[in-house]
Amino acid sequence: MNAISGLRNRTKLVVASLAGTAVLGAGIASATVALSTPDVSSIPAVQPPALPAPQGAVPEGALFTGTTTASYFWDDGSGRAGDTGMPAIGKPMQKGLAASPSWPLGTEGYVTYLGKEAKFFVGDRGPGEPSERGVMLDLDAKTFAELTNGDFDHGSLTVKNNGGKGHINISYKITKWGEGTGRKGAPAPFSARAWND
Repeated sequence: MNAISGLRNRTKLVVASLAGTAVLGAGIASATVALSTPDVSSIPAVQPPALPAPQGAVPEGALFTGTTTASYFWDDGSGRAGDTGMPAIGKPMQKGLAASPSWPLGTEGYVTYLGKEAKFFVGDRGPGEPSERGVMLDLDAKTFAELTNGDFDHGSLTVKNNGGKGHINISYKITKWGEGTGRKGAPAPFSARAWND
C-alpha cells in the first residue's frame, strides 16, 4: 500500500466515524426532545392538604362558640315542677326553646353533647341562681331528653331514664343573634342583668 492509499483509507475511516457520531448524536437529541415534552393532560391535579383551622377560630357559619353547663326546663304555664309561666319571648313552650340568662331573645344556634347536635333558639330567661355557678343554658326538656338518651315525662315535666342526668357539659355555636333584649357574646349570669340590655 502506498502512502496515498493509506491516507485515503484513514480519511474514509475518520469520515465514517464522524458520520456515525453525527447519527448517534441526532438520535440522542431527538430522544431528549421526546422526553422533555411529555403529555401531562391526563395526569390528575394534586390538591394540597387542607390546613387545620387556627386554634380559637370560629367555625364557618358560626358567630360565636363556647362551652358551658346546661340544665333543662319545661315552662308551659301550668305551674307544675317549678314552672314560672309562659316563655318571655311570647311563644308557647316547645321543643328547641331554650332559656339564657343574657343572650338576646331570638338568638339561634346549636348545642352538641357527646357527638349529638340539637338546634335551639333563646325564648326565655334563665337559669337564675344556677347561672352563678356556671350553668348558662337551660334547654327544653324534650331536647335534653334526646341528647341524654332519656324520656320526657309529660306528667312531671321532667326527664327520666337518662341515668339521673340533670346537668350536662355542652358546646354551643351561635348562628344568629336575636333582635330582642340581651347581650351578645359570652354568657353572663342572671344577676348581671344583661337580659335587660
